[in-house]
Amino acid sequence: MVFSLPAGLPPGRFERRGPAEIWVCDELPDDVDVLFGELLRQAAVTGLYPHLCWPDPHDRPEDPAAADAIRLDEVLAADFAAYRQERLPYWSAPASEETSDDLPEDVEPWPHDPGPPFETWPGLAPAGPPSGDGGPGTTPEEAARRTVADLLSTEYFTPSLTLVPARRAADVVAVIGWDGGPPIPLLTALLRSWEDRFGARVVGAYGGDVHVSVARPPLDRASADRLALEHLLSTADNIVDDPPTPFPEYASGLIGRTQWRFWWD
Repeated sequence: MVFSLPAGLPPGRFERRGPAEIWVCDELPDDVDVLFGELLRQAAVTGLYPHLCWPDPHDRPEDPAAADAIRLDEVLAADFAAYRQERLPYWSAPASEETSDDLPEDVEPWPHDPGPPFETWPGLAPAGPPSGDGGPGTTPEEAARRTVADLLSTEYFTPSLTLVPARRAADVVAVIGWDGGPPIPLLTALLRSWEDRFGARVVGAYGGDVHVSVARPPLDRASADRLALEHLLSTADNIVDDPPTPFPEYASGLIGRTQWRFWWD
């Protein structure tokens, strides 16, 4: 069923993605970041969320309701226990001199990763600090606008701007069926929780990437450590492993960061 569009849109068309009907912009306007923020502001009323994606996707839509059954704290606790058992030998012992000697002269050995500073699941990270200080990303809409502007200034291709009917921004990835590799119900559950705690919004999913804007990032190391563990358990390949990044370094980089990127191979 074709929905009613917000006023002021550039030319576009309706397309079907699985059971969903979405609107696709014919060509990105110069002020697409401003438009994105405004469309996101209206989304609570229109039920249409702006989203950047491939022009010609090969998607497999999933029901966002599959995330409803996920008890996130319990699932991540079990996942961390399994992950820790697998990785503990690597965290406990730095790379041997023999391994370093085997590397070509022009290749640096991977840095040692001591892993997360937890023996058991520490629980979800606390919510980010309230907005209102005038700093970066004081509202989800402003954080999303800045993220979109940054993405479009660095990407080697031009994504499509779409409007996707969904209950919330976190559900858009499932609705359009982004096929980037992660378990979509778990990713959706995480994105919903990050929306609530950090004012996070998915702004785009294409190729193997998911890009998320963040209005209320953690500002202290203890919170960042717990959030970094959630990122790690998302199954994304770029968290810690690609490129190899020690967990403490990744966690410290989340302090005050208003853009998150997740990548699956």
